[in-house]
Amino acid sequence: MSERQESRHALASSIFHGKKGELYQRYYKGMEDQLGALGLVLNCVTLWNTFYIDAALDQLKAQGYPVRDEDVARLSPFVRAHINVNGTYSFSRPDLGPTGIRPLRDPDCGDEDEE
Repeated sequence: MSERQESRHALASSIFHGKKGELYQRYYKGMEDQLGALGLVLNCVTLWNTFYIDAALDQLKAQGYPVRDEDVARLSPFVRAHINVNGTYSFSRPDLGPTGIRPLRDPDCGDEDEE
């Protein structure tokens, strides 16, 4: 399995967190629906990550940071550390201001969230 496939698999496992991301039954009615929903959510997360990676790269370029093509080629939309699959969810649309996207962090500030 390629590294890209493994990354996608790990993201899917994080999203499908019940029973440690594993299916234990051979088959039960509605399993296709669950797997279809997992695929849909996985695609949404991948699109979200791709969109914000692109926005972050545009911001870095606009602020004069060097953005090398070889570094960009190694970025993956399958990152998952920022995704919280447990807890309460709100589906109300946030006020995103005139840009229509969440504000990005300042690259010159330290990452308080990193472990």
